[in-house]
Amino acid sequence: MLVASGRIDMFRGFFARMIIELIALDGMMASGLAITADLVETANRLRGQAGRTRLFSLRLSGAGAGAAGVFLNLAVAEADAPPADLVVVPGLGFATPDALAAGLARPDVQAAGARLAAAVGGGAEVAAACSSVFLLAAAGLLDGRRATTSWWLAPVFARMHPQVRLDPDALVVRDGPVTTAGAAMAQMDLMLQVVARHGGPGLAQDCARLLLLDQRSSQARYMAPGFMAAADDRIARAEAWARARLDQPFTAAEMAAAAGLAPRTFARRMARATGLSPVGFIQRLRLERATELRETTRLSMEEIAARVGYADASTLRRLMRRVGAAGRRG
Repeated sequence: MLVASGRIDMFRGFFARMIIELIALDGMMASGLAITADLVETANRLRGQAGRTRLFSLRLSGAGAGAAGVFLNLAVAEADAPPADLVVVPGLGFATPDALAAGLARPDVQAAGARLAAAVGGGAEVAAACSSVFLLAAAGLLDGRRATTSWWLAPVFARMHPQVRLDPDALVVRDGPVTTAGAAMAQMDLMLQVVARHGGPGLAQDCARLLLLDQRSSQARYMAPGFMAAADDRIARAEAWARARLDQPFTAAEMAAAAGLAPRTFARRMARATGLSPVGFIQRLRLERATELRETTRLSMEEIAARVGYADASTLRRLMRRVGAAGRRG
């Protein structure tokens, strides 16, 4: 039996239960809702095993709350319910810029944004993952703040909300009363942070062990440069050219020529499509291939470095550690 541990946990039982409001909207990824409910329930059960009171109370709101309530066996917030301490919006499931624009214009989505703004105005915390981070930005809750979002939506977010200090590599970012998370499954990491903050790190660690959840801090290793490059046919052409010669040294200017673009035009279009500089994009391609070789072959790091254009294996190791892609062999 796992029991929540840690010195901080000793004092949590004296505090009132934290009310978490989970906004459910039509089309939202069910996994984000379920992850939130499962982590909250796991934390409460572990406290019960330790002879302590339940720390969290979870309820639903939003246009999709009725259906989600049946699915998750959760109560829907009543109009006269006490105010929430934390309002959470999992990923909305908008995978493309066009789908995002259409989704953000929906009345139920705009109502959710207003709910988040009202929550912060009333002294509550708010949190969002994936494309739902755009709701926080549209409500003005991220102005001047540091935030993250899904890595493939980061270029779109940066263009739409230049007033936000975006960190696309980060998995979870907390700035004041606002917490943001990366791609959809980062909802798990977001909720683990909530549990750690309000129940102590020991409780969060026990939840992670019980549910077999890895501790992560960055989404950089999951970024697929080819996925982002596909947004621009010239950048996609340059990407294909580069992939064919990753074992060779080449410059950003040569890559621009392969795309049929002047270097400055190439750099602008690269940034718009991927959020990266040409040099940064080349590095991502090399690291992606190196990680694949590291995880699927028995090649030494020296051999892998040579295959992805690095003369020095120590340089490759350092870069892989920086993005959390050192990788253990299976």
